[in-house]
Amino acid sequence: MKKLSFVAAMVMLSVAPAFSAEYREIQDNSFLIEEAYNQEDGVIQHIFTYQHMKGDSSLFTFTQEWPVPKQDHQLSYTIPVERIRGGGQDDTGFGDVAINYRYQAVLKEGIAFAPRFSLILPTGDEKKGLGTGTVGYQVNFPLSVKLAERWVTHYNMGITFTPDSKDAAGAKADTVATNYGASAIFLASKNLNLMLEIVGGTEQTVQGKGVTADEHSLLVSPGFRYAIDIGKLQIVPGVAFPIGFGPSKGEYGAFAYLSFEHSLF
Repeated sequence: MKKLSFVAAMVMLSVAPAFSAEYREIQDNSFLIEEAYNQEDGVIQHIFTYQHMKGDSSLFTFTQEWPVPKQDHQLSYTIPVERIRGGGQDDTGFGDVAINYRYQAVLKEGIAFAPRFSLILPTGDEKKGLGTGTVGYQVNFPLSVKLAERWVTHYNMGITFTPDSKDAAGAKADTVATNYGASAIFLASKNLNLMLEIVGGTEQTVQGKGVTADEHSLLVSPGFRYAIDIGKLQIVPGVAFPIGFGPSKGEYGAFAYLSFEHSLF
């Protein structure tokens, strides 16, 4: 199963016109990139994403993030549902669920760093290409840097190790995947973010007993999001348009995002 790789190298958006001096702190504003800000004390977030790529393959995810109990420590989980089409295959089902722990190692003005460790549970059907059939282990290192009042960048680098990963025929091999990338975010108005993300990586797939093959990917994804504040509830819809370059040349698609963030008290 070909999975999305999360993210890239720094890029900048084109020059934008002048806006009101009023602006909001830029933090939770990523789609394919993982920003380095844990959930604040007493605040939880529910995140829905849907990505549809050329060839009619699609991926839906639901993620929920909790501070435990303060911002220093965060637990979350991600449930994927995937549809794979092509080569005579048309299968839809749950993928491998991720259970995540993240530590807010650095949080000061202008910079944040929050390393994450994840267990990837074998909840997907490997016979349909929806999972690996075994537990995987992932680490990711998100770094966020505020460059100016209206500009912030996010950087990611990570690795996933899956021992005895299975293919559809049941053959096993250890696999390794890497992810890297970055984004540039511009606060165009009080609640509107313009975004440019780059995501790339290498993933190994099982080709037979003890045999793997490398698959490379590189996507550039422009997009935007808008925050709607209703009391202590913030609703954030957004869209993006990933485009393949290099090893992913010819790929393109659409990405939809919706999150709800609210206080528990």
